[in-house]
Amino acid sequence: MKKQILFLVLAILTLPVCAQSNLRSVAELTSDTSAWPLLLEDIKTAKNKIEILPASNGKDALYQTQVTTHSNMGAVIYFTSGILVDNGWIRILGSGSEKLKRSLPGWNKGKSFNELGEQPAFLLIADDADGGLFAINGGKFGTDMGKIYYLAPERLKWEALHIGYTEFLNFCWYGDMNQFYDGLRWKKWKEDLKKVHSDQAFNFYPYLWTTEGKDINKVTRTVVPMQEVYDFLTETMKTIKP
Repeated sequence: MKKQILFLVLAILTLPVCAQSNLRSVAELTSDTSAWPLLLEDIKTAKNKIEILPASNGKDALYQTQVTTHSNMGAVIYFTSGILVDNGWIRILGSGSEKLKRSLPGWNKGKSFNELGEQPAFLLIADDADGGLFAINGGKFGTDMGKIYYLAPERLKWEALHIGYTEFLNFCWYGDMNQFYDGLRWKKWKEDLKKVHSDQAFNFYPYLWTTEGKDINKVTRTVVPMQEVYDFLTETMKTIKP
């Protein structure tokens, strides 16, 4: 797997910089060397299918997130409206567009923070067609700040991946998706995925964390908004121990 040199402090640690009123301007956030050229070089050699969605509201999304383009996260937000991985199975959040309407700050508002400048306890950075959620730990999940956690729909709990944002991107470019999603892809998943918008996900019944839902080829699959999946999973976690 190709490695890349980090030029940044993890983006999650830059979010609380302006908890007062003096938020950094877009000019300040883009003044340093950009991480985007190196990311593009990595994407060119990616093993998995990668689709870069053209940036649409990069300036607004970058300002709202308060990360610099010197960081990989800031570069993704500023230079793309999102990135689709493995035929759109994974959706990495950027600035939002018609094909992936959810920007990173827009998707997190009301979930990990309420007002611009707040320090979030976690930050949602991507999700997948199974309804799984990827988030950076800002303190919610433990002391490993800046590390990625995955809310697995078949386990109904946040699990540590022991990687940071840059390593997560490398996983998206080069990782073995079939291995990571072993048991979470059915025989015709590629065909079914073509009918799913990037702001939607599959809902399964019986639920994947139940005994009856263990065989994903036998469950019923419906397509629902990603917001509905997020609400259902996070609320169910409060009441059910799988």
